[in-house]
Order: sequence, then structure tokens, then C-alpha cells
Amino acid sequence: MKVEITAPVGSFESLHAALESGADSVYFGVGKLNMRSGSAVNFQADDLSQIVKFCRNYGAKAWLALNTVIFDNELEEVNSLLSVAAQSGIDAVIATDIAVLEKARELGLNVHLSTQSNITNIEAVRFFSRWADVMVLSREMNLEQVKNLSIAIGEKNICGPAGQLVRLEAFAHGALCMAVSGKCYLSLDNTNSSANRGACTQICRRPYRVTDLEGGVELVVDNKYIMSPKDLCTVGFVDKLIDAGVSILKIEGRGRPPEYVSAVVKVYSEAVQAVANATFSEKMVENWMSRLEKVYNRGFWEGYYMGKKIGEWSTKHGSSATERREFIGKITNYFSNLGVAEAKAETDKVLPGTKITITGSSTGLYEGIIDEIHLDKGVEPFAPKGRLFAFKVDRVVRRGDKLFRIVEV
Repeated sequence: MKVEITAPVGSFESLHAALESGADSVYFGVGKLNMRSGSAVNFQADDLSQIVKFCRNYGAKAWLALNTVIFDNELEEVNSLLSVAAQSGIDAVIATDIAVLEKARELGLNVHLSTQSNITNIEAVRFFSRWADVMVLSREMNLEQVKNLSIAIGEKNICGPAGQLVRLEAFAHGALCMAVSGKCYLSLDNTNSSANRGACTQICRRPYRVTDLEGGVELVVDNKYIMSPKDLCTVGFVDKLIDAGVSILKIEGRGRPPEYVSAVVKVYSEAVQAVANATFSEKMVENWMSRLEKVYNRGFWEGYYMGKKIGEWSTKHGSSATERREFIGKITNYFSNLGVAEAKAETDKVLPGTKITITGSSTGLYEGIIDEIHLDKGVEPFAPKGRLFAFKVDRVVRRGDKLFRIVEV
């Protein structure tokens, strides 16, 4: 069975980036009833047909995340959204609430059970198989447990509504939460903003002191970010993850930029292909790790797959990426007959040799290098701040697209 890469998309820019980089499927939220409603741009119901059409152009599938807890006053909204999803041709709904599972199956929609359901054993798989063809595994599981579960599904012939053996989907890369597979109440308790409603304020990512309330004694801890795990990275043992029976590798990051989506999808697609070709090697892993380190990350560890009992904590707030992007300005024109883009240097001067990205809802993600700077009188050594300048690009970009320089950190 082909191993699939499913990519997170929180905007049309990331949707383009994921599909152009080789994702087999994408997952996304609509409105507020998903676990990233507060951190990603998200889409609207009217966007679903366009998303599905775009996915079909790439031979990819579209999965709608509708995975928050649902209250009675939201059932009408849930039913309406699922009806639009069914009419639009959405391939699957990622869900955990029984109300969503029931309505999705009533409409004939395929279901992937969300990681919030904490699937860790064969009886849980058997119970939820009445609704779901795919189980997104709990993040607490190690490789041996995953493999045993996969074997048990085959031995007990547990099939989903489609009549095929239940497939296992597992997180392969991206942010890990202190609550592991969800159900965190820290944000709700401190800021009245519920993580289980897609509105996590990520106060666990902040630095903390541990203080004795009675004596006022501050304890020394190894790391002040004691609730902020490093990002999961499985590229070094993705062969073992596949061998354990995982058929869908899930990349986390609907709130992250298109450069992240593009880089991670490319790396894991190459890794899966290397496993299939029996060319997977340590040298390849070193190259992949170097590329993953360039985009947003909080440092990497292998999660709980290799048997660790406690997390590894990030050492700083925000990203540890070795590269970052800086806004230059917006594209003001594109000359298709010349393959030339024009932009305004809004924030600083621009030099030739600058590594750039251009993003836009229709353009997606363009990555390249400015070879030459053209001003009114021809080639110049740089474009001064405030000036319009032109440079060659090798595909279409559009007015209003955002132009960034990529710099080493």
C-alpha cells in the first residue's frame, strides 16, 4: 500500500505550496469549529469547491478538519458545513465528536478519527470503526505499540464503513503539545480561551519560574521552558514508522508559513520514496535534517515513538530555524512577455544575489534568487529603499503578492 503524505494548509498560499511540493492530501479547517481556528487563517464554506478542484488538478485529496468539541447550539452549523462538504466532494472529515461522526456518515462522507480521540488499543479501533476508515493515532504511542495495533487490525479483520481494513495515520513532523494528544485546559483556566475549541493561547510556550509559595524559594530547573516540547521529527526513522504499519504520515503546522509546508512535504516525500526504493541512508537523513532546520521549528526530538517516557523541552521562545524571512515589499507588476517582476523596496535596499520567496493566494509559493537588479536605466548594483525595481522570475507572479528575502539566522 502506498504511504501517503498529508500536509497542513491554513491559507491558499500553503495549499499551493503543499500540492506543488508533492503532498498526497491536505487538511484544513473552515471557520471556528476546528483545532486551529485561532492560529491559522482558515477557510470559509464557500472555498471548499475551489479547494477540492485544486486538489484534483494535482491528483490529491482534500480533508476537512471539524475536530473540536461541539455544543448543542452549534449542531445546525455542523450539519450545514458537512452538507456543503459532501456537495463539494471533500474526501474525508477529520472528527472526534459523535455528532460530527454520525452526520458525516449519514451524508456518505469518509471519516478519519482525530488524534483527540486518543486511539491506543484495538478495542478503541473496533468501536470507532463503525464510523471511521482511518484512525489518527494517539501521540503517546511507541513504535512497538503501533506495530502491534496494526497487526491486530489485520488479524481481527477490523474494517471501516468502506469495507477495507482500518488504516493508521500518525503524526510524523511538527509541533507537540504538553497535553500530547489534546484535552488541555491550561489556556482555558488562565485566559478563558479553550484549546479544545481551537483557541489555544499557548501559554505553555512561555518561560516559567518554579517558586515555593510559602517560603518564596525559587527552584533551579534545567530549562525555563518546562512545558514547551520540541517539535516532533521522524525523518531519521521514517522507515521504522512505515514498517510499523502506518500508511499516512501527518505533518503538523496549519499555523505555519508556506515555506515550512513546502520544505517539510518535499523532505518527507523524498524519505518515503527512499524507503520504497531501499536507498534510505544516514547520509540522506543528514541532508534532510539540514533542510528541515532552515524552516520554523522549536528544535527536534523523536517524540514517544522510540520509547521515551517524558518530553524534551525547547530552549527558547519561538523558532529555532536557521533561516528566516524578511518582508521587502509587494509585487507591483508582472511582465509575462519578459518573465520579469516589478516590486517596491519598502523596508530596505535590495541587492543582487538575494534569496527570495514570493507568496500570494493565487501564486502560492515562489522560491528563487534575484540575479540582477533593474532600475529605470538598466542594471544597477542595488535597489534603494523606496524605489521600484525589476528582476527575472521563472513563473507567473501577481500584483499584490508579498516579496520576502531569506536570511540566515
